[in-house]
Formats: sequence, structure tokens, C-alpha cells
Amino acid sequence: MSAEDFVEVPLHGVAHGRAGDKGNRLNVSVMPYDSDAYAALGEQLTEACVLAAFAHRGATRVKRYDLPLLPAYNFVIEDVLEGGVNGSLNLDGHGKSNSFLLLAIPVRVKKRWLKKETA
Repeated sequence: MSAEDFVEVPLHGVAHGRAGDKGNRLNVSVMPYDSDAYAALGEQLTEACVLAAFAHRGATRVKRYDLPLLPAYNFVIEDVLEGGVNGSLNLDGHGKSNSFLLLAIPVRVKKRWLKKETA
């Protein structure tokens, strides 16, 4: 496989996500469109990488849960929602809108793993 077979894209080009929030905690699951991309995403989407993506929002900790049988990753991000949906002065500071920060992280993947519209 040559270097031309790989491309750098935002995570949403190769995976989709589901999000939720509870208090000041954001929960985001990432599921690759092609299960063959699971390991490559795991190498790149480290807890440190995700924490850095949310640092400007005040995140203090990230815990990643690996779910290889799905295949998916679940990230729990602490202290990122400005106190929670009901306590925040931010107009739309809850999980679903913040999950797009994670889905915008650039990843390097095989072209064949891309969602068809992205390729």
C-alpha cells in the first residue's frame, strides 16, 4: 500500500458520532463507517488528543472506552459544558453541538474507508 492510498480528512469523513450530556459531562461515541478503520482511529483518537480538542472549553479529563465488538469508541469528557445545559449562559452548550468538535479532528485513513460522498 502506497502513501497515495491514504488521505487526511476530518473524522466525520470516516466515522459518525452520537452524543449526550449529563451535568457538566459530555459523552460522545464514535463509530467508523467501515469497521476496518477501527484500529487506525484508535491509534489517533487518544485521550490526550481529544482533551486537546476540548481544552478551550475547559475540559479537565477524557476517558476513552474501547468497544471493539461494535466497533466504536466512547469518550467521556469532564467539565466541558459550562456547568451543564440548565446552568450555562451559553446559548447551545450541550453535548450534541459540542460533539462536532470531536468529529472535526483530522485523521489519516485509507481512502477506501471514507464515506462515499467524501471520497
